[in-house]
Amino acid sequence: MKNKESRRSFLKKSTAATAVSAIGLSSILSSCSSGKTNAELGLPPLLDRAPNGKKLKAGLVGCGHRGTGALLNFLSTGPGVEVGALADVFPDKVEACRDRLKKYKLEVPEENCFVGLDAYEKLIKSDVDVVLLVTPPHFRPQHFKTAVEHNKHVFMEKPVAVDPVGIRSVIATSKKAKVKGLNVVTGTQRRHQRDYIETYKQVTNGAIGEIVGAKAFWNQEHVWFRRRQEGWTDMEYMLRNWNNFCWLCGDHILDTHIHNIDIINWFTGKYPKSAVGYGGRHRRVTGDQYDFFSIDFDYGNGLFSHSMSRQIDNCANGTGEVIVGTKGYTNCKNTIYNLDGTVKWKYDYPKDKDGKSTNVVKIPPYIQEHIHLVTAIRTNQYVNEAERTALSNLTAIMGRESAYTGKKITWEEIMKSDMRLGPKEYHMGNVDMEFPIPVPGSAIKS
Repeated sequence: MKNKESRRSFLKKSTAATAVSAIGLSSILSSCSSGKTNAELGLPPLLDRAPNGKKLKAGLVGCGHRGTGALLNFLSTGPGVEVGALADVFPDKVEACRDRLKKYKLEVPEENCFVGLDAYEKLIKSDVDVVLLVTPPHFRPQHFKTAVEHNKHVFMEKPVAVDPVGIRSVIATSKKAKVKGLNVVTGTQRRHQRDYIETYKQVTNGAIGEIVGAKAFWNQEHVWFRRRQEGWTDMEYMLRNWNNFCWLCGDHILDTHIHNIDIINWFTGKYPKSAVGYGGRHRRVTGDQYDFFSIDFDYGNGLFSHSMSRQIDNCANGTGEVIVGTKGYTNCKNTIYNLDGTVKWKYDYPKDKDGKSTNVVKIPPYIQEHIHLVTAIRTNQYVNEAERTALSNLTAIMGRESAYTGKKITWEEIMKSDMRLGPKEYHMGNVDMEFPIPVPGSAIKS
């Protein structure tokens, strides 16, 4: 497969594709109004720990730093949770995870450790109850589908896919999980963060009036990369350097900035109708991604959000969101302002022993999201976040493709697109792929 050819035809319509309009998503969006409970607003139960209940054994697919962290977060939810199995393409990743777990006196037997491109399938077929999917995002749709087919509850990190074909797969699997009563929580941790949740409730209850504009930003220094080592095949190099290849991670507008984009979708209660954007590459030394994106998302009826992300050293950095209304504005996290800039409301963080604000929520959101999953399983308070996260992922993909091509991309076009990134077959040898840097104006929209 040639990525160059895929890019040139990325918006060709698939006759088998399911069209989902940016309008008419009422079954997914919360209908928020004053006085509604957290459950009615689609908000998680904010418990300090999960309730007692049936023992739950977790299997981790993807034993890197974030994957091991997600497993430790799951194990921090309360009593009766344990690790059952580990899986990764690379044996050194599994061993590193086992060594890290040993520091917490957690042992995973050799027979419960699986290695290779099919390791995920072996783990899912084992006796685990919950599967944590934390591999490079390209593989998420297939791993999610397999987990649900084998009746496992799922935690999966964002992004949940890197292309429209993957997004539609995740949405379809999400519906199957619902039919089976399988709980699914995703790694959009801000939606499980207590200060964000309380700010959201204030906004839905009219604290800033009607929303008229927004911006989202994730600007930081460069992230990790790995140069190719002697003896590495194409596939091993790309997998070990996955954060720098679009087919594996979706570019950083998905990998990191998706958090901010998701917040704008959440607070506005909408998904954008279209995107016009640009970006470029100046500093990266590996992979095929951009260094920066600037996207204008059109939510309709005069509501726009400016969305920007950058990964370049020695620049002005910052991460966050701003939503402006007719009566004020908010940083979405902990403060609401009047239009003149004075503070209207602030989130009340826990106090330290001296009575000063800690500026930290009581339970870290990385643990809170797993508490939500375990609670849902044990109390039958069903949760399934896969579809809404997939649609926020699709928002980011729409912005990415607008920047790559220089074209205006509509929601309907990106949802129907037959674009699929990555090789047709997976093996650990060399791969017949090309990785040209996207040049705006040269790609063909349809």
